Amino acid sequence: MSDQIKFIVDNLNKEPFRKNYNLITFDSLEPMQLLQVLNDVLAEIDPKQVVDIREEMPEQTAKRMLSLLGILKYKPPGNATDMSTFRQGLVIGSKPVIYPVLHWLLQRTNELKKRAYLARFLIKLEVPSEFLQDETVADTNKQYEELMEAFKTLHKECEQLKTSGFSTAEIRRDISAMEEEKDQLIKRVERLKKRVETVQNHQRMLKIARQLRVEKEREEFLAQQKQEQKNQLFHAVQRLQRVQNQLKSMRHAAADAKPESLMKRLEEEIKFNSYMVTEKFPKELESKKKELHFLQKVVSEPAMGQSDLLELESKINEINAQINQLIEKKMMRNEPIEGKLSLYRQQASIISRKKEAKAEELQEAKEKLANLEREVSVKTNQTREFDGTEVLKGDERSASSF
Repeated sequence: MSDQIKFIVDNLNKEPFRKNYNLITFDSLEPMQLLQVLNDVLAEIDPKQVVDIREEMPEQTAKRMLSLLGILKYKPPGNATDMSTFRQGLVIGSKPVIYPVLHWLLQRTNELKKRAYLARFLIKLEVPSEFLQDETVADTNKQYEELMEAFKTLHKECEQLKTSGFSTAEIRRDISAMEEEKDQLIKRVERLKKRVETVQNHQRMLKIARQLRVEKEREEFLAQQKQEQKNQLFHAVQRLQRVQNQLKSMRHAAADAKPESLMKRLEEEIKFNSYMVTEKFPKELESKKKELHFLQKVVSEPAMGQSDLLELESKINEINAQINQLIEKKMMRNEPIEGKLSLYRQQASIISRKKEAKAEELQEAKEKLANLEREVSVKTNQTREFDGTEVLKGDERSASSF
């Protein structure tokens, strides 16, 4: 214990704490003062912990310190394994609780600083599943997870760069080598200038050479820009053709819209909506209620041990044996009416499942059609903005010419 206190005092007297304690003055600290020392060490690890504990309720202090110690992965030793005892020791400033914490924190301050820094960005905020049903919340949560992964990658790259072996001396050597190379190039350019000055009309020739270099660079830039515009035009033509085909098919479908077909379509839609409201949705709701009731029942039950599980297993085996005996008796009777009824029930179940599958396919087709209609509307507006008129194609152009 004395070695532990000596280590704590030595480290508290160093930077950045500079407490100026000795063994006697430190051991004679009041509980509130000892808690403040612990809080100062935690504040050095995580700056958000800078608090005067005299202005804070004891429960809030204990909750805040326990939260940070949990993030730092501190495990109470020996007599503090019971969390209630450990929490109570923090509240009252007990020396047997606080001394081991201080000793553990001061042994690995730099490592814990890094852990506390990463915890601010890597402890995931759990969003309840019912809130994730909202599209905006789901998109924001997805962006949050992507940013967290990006932070992990960037931090890993930063750590690799720090430990990659680059030193200031090596960088300075590289800089001096590049400066020497620069001086050599300047001298070489000066020699070439002197040689060129002896040539007649050298100023005019230099000017022409500069213009040639500028025009070549401009030619390369224009060629690259031309290729990019060709690619954009190709993709735009493909998109326009797809949208025009979709628009044409939709116009053909709208041209066939007679009152009888419209009435028939409305009746089919009413039947579909009635089926969804009266059969499909109530079944799904009832199934969810049963599942919720079962889960609530499971949650309310006390924890089961191995003996309870073995007892349930034996009961399940007995009930399965009874069911098998009843099935054998029923097969021995061979009742034809019951056999027909089971066949009809099976056929009705198959038809019901097919009906549900078709309803789901119809719902997906309606959603796809709505998306296509929105896309056609957007593309039409873009085409109008491009040339001021709506693009006509094929028989539409021929009809408009008359």
